[in-house]
Amino acid sequence: MQEVNILCCNFENNGFGDPARRAKMYKLLAELEPHVLFRQEMWDAADDGSGIAYEMEHALGLRCWLGPESCTALLVDTKVFRPLKEWPCTGPMWTQPPTALTFQYAAAGPAAVPLLLVSYHLNYASSALRTVEAEWLTTWNDQKWRGGDGPAVPLPAVFGGDNNSFPVPGSEGDPAVPALLEIEDRPHRVHRSRVGAGGTRIMDTCPDDILRSAGMEDVARHVAEAKGERAALRPTVHASPTHGPAARIDRVYVSRALLPAVASAESVDPAGLSDHHVLLVKLDGDALSEILCAEGQLRKGE
Repeated sequence: MQEVNILCCNFENNGFGDPARRAKMYKLLAELEPHVLFRQEMWDAADDGSGIAYEMEHALGLRCWLGPESCTALLVDTKVFRPLKEWPCTGPMWTQPPTALTFQYAAAGPAAVPLLLVSYHLNYASSALRTVEAEWLTTWNDQKWRGGDGPAVPLPAVFGGDNNSFPVPGSEGDPAVPALLEIEDRPHRVHRSRVGAGGTRIMDTCPDDILRSAGMEDVARHVAEAKGERAALRPTVHASPTHGPAARIDRVYVSRALLPAVASAESVDPAGLSDHHVLLVKLDGDALSEILCAEGQLRKGE
């Protein structure tokens, strides 16, 4: 099986301005042999002529696209995924704008349908803004691709990011959504909850519901349920006195058409380098080629 490795990494405050800390994170990421890396909290990467963005490119051997306001980034092995189009207009409501591009999977050939890759970071403090941002994310699972004179076909997508909210309960082995009072910090209770029926505060699971309702699937949940690998559902943030119990805040979503290509998913503890774990999702490259080529044949009407 030809593997395609996709990583998602919220590197806390981009290493706090510490070159040694960044170097340790780059080493960890490089050891996971990424072909795609969704990054969040890219603060200061655009400073001084984007020096830190280039530093990361050189350390990982990937090309870096730095999103608006240096909030998110997308790093890609361009021998594996050939860039076709940037999406600089990400919608009006983003506090931390995403980075989105269309790529051709090289192994699938030029006749195959491309796919969208989107790195995102939902709002930290407002469930209302997270809802709007998640709704805007769904527009990247609503794009069409037209090649030649054939009909347009859906453009599949892969999203990776920090959701600052919880998955909808229902998958065995998923960390339990915390009770409101398990979060000791009173402002953070507000940050992670919303007002429900009767004015009672409930924990925020709306972004997950929105994305899955729009045809995206949480790959960790899929691996746990379809393959029985419950370890895929391990938390991505540890328990803390202020934020409450360990939770699965960081997630990778794919369009449903891509699910047959999902081989595995895991949460990698960065050993104190960040407050978020690194997600590693492996795709079966051969299966990915078959899916994208089949979509290409549909486009031709064959």
